[in-house]
Amino acid sequence: MPSSEAMAHSTACAAMLIEAIREAGGWLSFADFMALALYAPGLGYYAAGARKFGAAGDFITAPEISPLFGACVARSVADTIVATKGDLLELGPGTGQLAFDMLLALEKLDALPRKYFLLEVSADLRQRQREKLATLPPAIFARCEWIDSLPVDFAGAVIANEVLDVVPVHLVVFGAEGMLERGVACLEEKFVWRDAPVASAEVQAMADTVNRAVFNHAPPPEPQGYVSEFAPQATALTASLMHSLKAGVVLLIDYGFRRAEFYHPDRRTGTLMCHYRHHAHTDVFLHPGLQDITAHVDFTSIAGAGVAAGGELIGYATQANFLLGAGITDLIAQHDPNQAAGYLALTNQAQRLLSPAEMGEFFKVIGFAKGPHTIAALQNSRQLPL
Repeated sequence: MPSSEAMAHSTACAAMLIEAIREAGGWLSFADFMALALYAPGLGYYAAGARKFGAAGDFITAPEISPLFGACVARSVADTIVATKGDLLELGPGTGQLAFDMLLALEKLDALPRKYFLLEVSADLRQRQREKLATLPPAIFARCEWIDSLPVDFAGAVIANEVLDVVPVHLVVFGAEGMLERGVACLEEKFVWRDAPVASAEVQAMADTVNRAVFNHAPPPEPQGYVSEFAPQATALTASLMHSLKAGVVLLIDYGFRRAEFYHPDRRTGTLMCHYRHHAHTDVFLHPGLQDITAHVDFTSIAGAGVAAGGELIGYATQANFLLGAGITDLIAQHDPNQAAGYLALTNQAQRLLSPAEMGEFFKVIGFAKGPHTIAALQNSRQLPL
């Protein structure tokens, strides 16, 4: 259970959400609810000061598991950084661990970027990132720069690890009454689901595509309807990244599926998931402001958005195949197996990153390029269908 201080914070966040619902006329799209619950200044999950990453937080990301992850990502973009003589941009840098590991790895590869830009919306996380990266050698730390918006005519490499899954999503119900949008209302100061006509043309278009391409105009018959997520903000973000890129590559890493798998008839309640103190559950109304809310990524839509915005699709593969292509086994081999404790720890970390039962197949990697650039580790991986 949360502490009394944490519960007071959650109560304040809930009151803010209830007021937002009232101001909106008694109904709020889930995308707006999710955006406020995660990002409202001072109250949202990512805008408040509670620790989120690592053993003391709510979940662990790949960079927190092992420096092997950052070293592999660095290897995959080093050629582009050298070729463009450009920069590196990371979206949602979390604790700063990925930036830390990548910068050290890029220094060894003689491929340090001119600047390492960090785009972070949370003031609390920015401070933690600064504290982490300030422990780097001063000449490397001097390359780090925090920014508030995407740069224009960017040259180099763009990285986003576990960013798309926390972009707010709309919920659509396919049922006997056609397609409706599921939003949030209040009943006696409690959050409840309520359906309404789909108001967003973008959401309607995405739902129409799934209805036609996946369901063949006949969504799976379910007593309570078939519910799933649509993320126009995620495709818009992908397009924005490609528009801001003049030359280089974009690498997106997250958990999700291609469209035919995402909207599979058996996945009738969608993919929404919450994380609180390393417990995963589906109650999005529990402890607002204290828990993460995520949804899987429809990589077919991401691929389409990137290409439509002028990018060339490099590849789409599992995290395991990508890391193997980036030389994770070579990195392990560089360590002395006679130093049993350190070598065993490293192999255990690699197992978590690669195993199908852990992150290896659950997470996917998709990449785009502009100009004569590529990501060999991804391009040469076994490709998944989109």
